[in-house]
Amino acid sequence: MRKVFRRLISMDFRTLRMAAAVHARSFGKAARVLTAIALGATVGLRGRASSRLRQRSAGPAGNAGRGSGFGRAVASVAAAIVVGLGCLTGGAAAAAGEPGAHSPGMVRLELVGDPQGVGQTFHQWAEALDRAGVRNVRLRAAEPGDRPAIERLPGGDRPAYRVVGLVVSHDEVILPGRRFKRSQAAELKAWLDDLAARGPADAREPVGAFGLTGAQFTALHDDAAQPVGFATAKLNRKEVVERIAQRLKHPLLLDAAAARVLAEDTLPEELQNLSAGTALAYVLRAPGFCLRPQAEGGRLRWSVVAARPGLEVWPVGWPVKTPNQALPGIFEFLNVNLQNAPAADALNAIAGRLNVPVLIDHNAVARHGLDVRKPVTVPPGRTTYSLALRKALSQAGLQFEIRADEADRPFLWVTSIKPM
Repeated sequence: MRKVFRRLISMDFRTLRMAAAVHARSFGKAARVLTAIALGATVGLRGRASSRLRQRSAGPAGNAGRGSGFGRAVASVAAAIVVGLGCLTGGAAAAAGEPGAHSPGMVRLELVGDPQGVGQTFHQWAEALDRAGVRNVRLRAAEPGDRPAIERLPGGDRPAYRVVGLVVSHDEVILPGRRFKRSQAAELKAWLDDLAARGPADAREPVGAFGLTGAQFTALHDDAAQPVGFATAKLNRKEVVERIAQRLKHPLLLDAAAARVLAEDTLPEELQNLSAGTALAYVLRAPGFCLRPQAEGGRLRWSVVAARPGLEVWPVGWPVKTPNQALPGIFEFLNVNLQNAPAADALNAIAGRLNVPVLIDHNAVARHGLDVRKPVTVPPGRTTYSLALRKALSQAGLQFEIRADEADRPFLWVTSIKPM
């Protein structure tokens, strides 16, 4: 309490006003009243302290004891209010940074700056951080030895970090490994949220595809390996997605707009023998959506999002390293004689003999104006299923690839010869 009292006495009035502004923005009228009381008590206390100094200089006075008692009382009130507001700020910020269980850690940001003329700079930064949603912030004058740092705080049921940043100008702060301008306050908040979720960069497990750790990717891949397990042909795409989602261990997010689009289209293919991840990626692809795995605050989930160039998405199956082991039957020999047969008929006939599913990349077919019903011819002779199929599909501008779903079941992926 005495430390708080001394800090209050030493603070210039501009800094006190700054503290009031921060508390008022965060907690509204109640905080404004409490902060005003704290400031008023502090100012009154400062006057009393000055008066006591004058009294001591002039010698003992009869009412000095009462002044001392009054000073202690006001100090206690002021300090208690400021400490209470500090706790309120920390608690509310922790709650704001933890929506449910999505934020396993808590971060306290301390911005420090030159004591000379720092008030206006702090005011500008406080407003910018407040608009960005950063709540657990302390603004103070720099002390000897201050530098950008991340400190793991001891104790607690969940990780807690203290981040010190240097305010080097009214428009820029330096954090460990990063610089942010005031206009980048939202990016700074994202950086803090990422720290809360995953800890300091030098202590994290390496991440790979989709920003997932090895353990996270394995967990989602295992989830995606579950079989579809129901007939999908002639169901609308929304129903297929929702029924597959019910089988997943991790939640799948599907917004209302995407659901409406998916409900308007019927799925012609039968996917019940494929795994959930491959089936979902395929069902979403034709209407312009894709499947994305995510790790939010340490929790894994799937999301249906609109496709766009450069976006990393869960694929429709995975390339196989050894096609002759994944689908050995396709390299067996047979007698072939195709005369003006639709390419799709040749494809389905060979796939039927091999007992392997076929998935057609309708996006590529439409983009290049291809026709899977185009008549094709394969001269009489003895050849492998693989060569016969390549000859037939190439005449329609198509090619095939052996892929495997998450459960290592092979299928034929048919797409355009030309790149997308």
